Amino acid sequence: MEPAGTRDISISELVKGIATDIQTLLREELALARVELTEQAVNARTAALRFAAAAGAVGCAGAFVLIALALGLADAFAWPAWAGFLLVGTGLGVISVVAYLSARQRFYDISLFPEETVSTLKENSAWIAKRLSSEPR
Repeated sequence: MEPAGTRDISISELVKGIATDIQTLLREELALARVELTEQAVNARTAALRFAAAAGAVGCAGAFVLIALALGLADAFAWPAWAGFLLVGTGLGVISVVAYLSARQRFYDISLFPEETVSTLKENSAWIAKRLSSEPR
């Protein structure tokens, strides 16, 4: 005997209901993912702006330190100010040339082709080919 208020539901109605529930669930999950990604993008933008502000402040601080160094050297050796700036500028030029040459060498050492991956893929394909050819048919 059936309880009051229940009715017979066909299998097709059950499947249709499940499909509708799955679609609703997927839509809600996508909406949640969209909200989370938006929040993460805002957080990333804020962090990037703060890094940019910090980099700007460090750049200004570095400039003032270099000015102080140039003027201090000129004063310490009783040189004109331009000589202190020339010495600091020359030192920075030497450092930048060394850094450039080092970076250029590293850049030329970069391989755009994943050699280890290709090597292991070749080994794996050879192993699979060997296994397939040795198995009885």
